[in-house]
Amino acid sequence: MSEVSPKIHSSWLHRLQMEFESPYFKELKDFLKIESDNFTIYPKEDEIYNAFNQTPFDNVKVIIIGQDPYHGESQANGLSFSVKKGVKLPPSLKNIYKEIESDIGIKLPQSGDLTAWTKQGVLLLNATLTVRAQSPGSHQKKGWEKFTDAVIQKLSDEKENLAFILWGKYAQDKGVSIDSNKHFIIKSAHPSPFAARKGFFGSKPFSKTNEFLKSKNIIPIDWSLEV
Repeated sequence: MSEVSPKIHSSWLHRLQMEFESPYFKELKDFLKIESDNFTIYPKEDEIYNAFNQTPFDNVKVIIIGQDPYHGESQANGLSFSVKKGVKLPPSLKNIYKEIESDIGIKLPQSGDLTAWTKQGVLLLNATLTVRAQSPGSHQKKGWEKFTDAVIQKLSDEKENLAFILWGKYAQDKGVSIDSNKHFIIKSAHPSPFAARKGFFGSKPFSKTNEFLKSKNIIPIDWSLEV
């Protein structure tokens, strides 16, 4: 891992500079250096901050919180729940697509690349930004969670009328600091096959998000994706 300043959009860099200079983040960088010297790490180094680079701070309207990146080869692209073009849809993303079709009547293509959402202001944020290949959760509790807590706090404090989509207990615990008086919070079960039928299907997060945005005179999200 590079020792230079993170390759992250300037709108985020100046807001998170104190995090990057903190002792915990130095320990995180040291850990990532050892990991990358000995193992394959996902996503690629230049995609670790992809969520921030695709969605500058001023553009953020919606936040979807994931846990950690996909750990299979060529899957992770730095965006929560998203995979690179040409990669088979993971089960959770399949269920997200099913809910979109049920909720707003859009049938999505087989591509799992969600970059088109980020260009409209959807921050696809994983709580942990890296993972060791074939080892889910391997980079948890190394400092990333503290960093992304700071991201969520910045968003909650400095912006208004954001829509936070929190799927499952992990994301809901992660969002405990969000100011519900300023922002719209949607909570439901996680879209994974283990939980989707316990409250994710039928939760209508996509139409609810757009209804909220329109109520605040904010342009809604076009959830469709290019084929």
